[in-house]
Amino acid sequence: MTGKDNRAAVRDFLASRRGRISPAQAGLPHGLRRRVPGLRREEVAMLAGVSSEWYRRLEKGHIAGVSEEVLDAVARALQLDDEERTYLFELSRAARQVTRSRRCRAAEPLPPQVRWMLDAMTMSAAFVTNGRWDVLAGNALGRALFAPMLAGDVARDNLARYHFLDPGAGHFYDDWAGAADTVVALLRAEAGRFPCDAGLRGLIDELSAASTEFGRRWAAHDILLRNHGVKRFRHPVVGTIELAYHSMELPTAADASHRLTSYAAEPGSAAEEQLRLIASWSMIDTGPGR
Repeated sequence: MTGKDNRAAVRDFLASRRGRISPAQAGLPHGLRRRVPGLRREEVAMLAGVSSEWYRRLEKGHIAGVSEEVLDAVARALQLDDEERTYLFELSRAARQVTRSRRCRAAEPLPPQVRWMLDAMTMSAAFVTNGRWDVLAGNALGRALFAPMLAGDVARDNLARYHFLDPGAGHFYDDWAGAADTVVALLRAEAGRFPCDAGLRGLIDELSAASTEFGRRWAAHDILLRNHGVKRFRHPVVGTIELAYHSMELPTAADASHRLTSYAAEPGSAAEEQLRLIASWSMIDTGPGR
């Protein structure tokens, strides 16, 4: 992917999704011996009701100006799920924006009101990141929960770097592999939607060169747009703790990338008491207001 367009992201995404569908899954005869798994381009074109030459051009990354009806047909032919279909449409939108020379997401400062909101969230560990997963701000409980990351000298307040470059991440996350899959899928989606983010491209190049685990996941072309679920951490104060989390975009500015992620425990649960202990520890360890 270059800094000018997202044609490589379009090409790699479509090719990877075509490669995972067998002729039988698409309702086609297996036919002659195949050199590669998955469908041929001509078969996807037939299923989508477009010409083979047109689909070849699309899979080369020329997605700007493609109608929603045709994108829908391609999504059905490739059996995309809801998130993948949304991502395909966002790739098309991003390509049109580059064609019209619209500016990329800006590094907008975090409004003070967002920091006030974070500080008011006393029983939820929360922080705000940008599209590269740089931690821009966090409340006291969020900083206490992620103390193993923030105390290190490798991550530099970046969750992706922490996952792949800090050996301690393998202990902190009970399911490191699952968390790593999520981080890479989120970065892959961000890179396709905002191809002119030089900082994001630099982070991806850095992690690709330094981590084979990152490189393997990046090559899978998996994407994730919505991030929520349950995670288990091994915290130095309370041991293993399981928390529900949810991540959402904040409408702070038209071109900004600010994402709020919060971790909470079920009221009355053992995890809620563990969060209280972490909060108490943070007050003792750092002092109030630090």
